[in-house]
Amino acid sequence: MKPTEVVTMSQLEGTTGISRVWRPALHLPELVDLAPGRFFMGEQSHDKFANNTERPSHPVEIKHAFALGRFPVTVAEFARFDGRAYADHEANLPVAGVSWLEAQAYCEWAGAECGWHLRLPSEAEWEYACRAGTEEPFPSGWTLTPTDANFWYDESGWKVGLGRRTPVGAYPANRFGLYDMNGNVCEWVQDEWHTSLENAPIDGRAWQTSAEPALRVLRGGAWDYLPRLLRNCWRDFLEPAVRRDNVGFRIAITLPHS
Repeated sequence: MKPTEVVTMSQLEGTTGISRVWRPALHLPELVDLAPGRFFMGEQSHDKFANNTERPSHPVEIKHAFALGRFPVTVAEFARFDGRAYADHEANLPVAGVSWLEAQAYCEWAGAECGWHLRLPSEAEWEYACRAGTEEPFPSGWTLTPTDANFWYDESGWKVGLGRRTPVGAYPANRFGLYDMNGNVCEWVQDEWHTSLENAPIDGRAWQTSAEPALRVLRGGAWDYLPRLLRNCWRDFLEPAVRRDNVGFRIAITLPHS
């Protein structure tokens, strides 16, 4: 199936690795196509904030092309699904207070709207997209400043950020043209939680060993976090029915003929 709206077929200014940005339907989120590739998932060497949940670092080869939300799903986009009321100034904020189960329901609804199989990204796909070919802890390198991403506290505990969600796209995109991968809201991914990356899949698929796991994975960090919790390899978890005011999601699609 062809995309119903192509936003651009050329590379975005200041980014690399993008083939196109498009929407599966006019009222659904923009997606960025990502090519297959290899990367090392998990702890980066010399990262003083690395912990056992991010170990062992291991190679992953994603052999399939996929598209990932250019931004987290916004309040306005989610409201088309659940009918929630919102003020005009909230429309382009990333939706928050959404459980993993509700994110799944949105993907199912949005897929029925456009005819694509929409889903949450796997944890490996998410980190591959977040790293965008880099090997440092952050897209900006070894440090993160309040001009790079939306977070509230610095590593000394001083408030340096805005202390609230910001409209999607307010901070620089990474090299794949993806926004808000680090900060603003934590993001649900498909995988169940494991306390380390020992025996994690190496092909980019979601890691699921139980039909109804008790915990699901979060990635990316949020507006009320320290920089160390916005690192590319940071991992956390919640129960799938839990809602938080700093947790949202973005959608993914496996592209055909990949």
